Amino acid sequence: MTGLVALPILILFILKAGGSAFFCFVLAMTVLGLLEFYRMALPERRVEGYLATAVGAASMPVVVYGLVPLHLAATLVVILIGLLSLLKIRDIRESAGEAALLLMGILYVPLLMSHLVGLREMTHGIQWIFLLLVIVMSGDTAAFYVGSTLGRRKLYPAVSPNKSVEGMLGGLAGSIAGAFIAKATFFPWLSAVDCLATALLAGLLGQLGDLFESLLKRSFGVKDSGTIFPGHGGVLDRLDSILFAAPTLYLYAYYLF
Repeated sequence: MTGLVALPILILFILKAGGSAFFCFVLAMTVLGLLEFYRMALPERRVEGYLATAVGAASMPVVVYGLVPLHLAATLVVILIGLLSLLKIRDIRESAGEAALLLMGILYVPLLMSHLVGLREMTHGIQWIFLLLVIVMSGDTAAFYVGSTLGRRKLYPAVSPNKSVEGMLGGLAGSIAGAFIAKATFFPWLSAVDCLATALLAGLLGQLGDLFESLLKRSFGVKDSGTIFPGHGGVLDRLDSILFAAPTLYLYAYYLF
């Protein structure tokens, strides 16, 4: 039910929203995702009130949007997190680890999410965003059904016991099918080579992004990153594949397309 309601709204928003509105949407998802990460990684901290959280979440999308130089944003984030760690000591023996997790959150969520803004600002930006969604969603769906019916060999049981090698291969096949459907319906400028390359690259990295978030959740001892989407978990649970696939597709579009 959540998907039936949310997906049409998302499609309509991408079609109708301008670049500024899309930037604000990415920024909002970045803030929510970063807060989820910090709640998992630093449960003893009240990170919602930290200035560094908001600045860190905003910095990378703003950089890609062309408003702030990269070196200035990165320097500001490092200094703010350093000051935050210095002024908000909870247990001095854990301060270095907490500072590292604060910095990791910035690299994991805002930096990777910023590529959505860059992708949207390119020529055929709307088509690139839809291609990303189609590759990831068709791959997720195919991986689930192939893995559920044909899965025999475990892919990485220490991280995700339910995922199988057959499911991973089925997911890649689903991503390839999705890319060719995208070419036939809304992205005719893609060649057959583009379809194969983007599907394999973004599809594979999307699956690895899913595994990486599973690794984080197991390490932090949580089942879901949040509860904002009923039946789906948190923002990071919905974006885990996108976080790795978006930079991959952006780099392909920028350097090879």
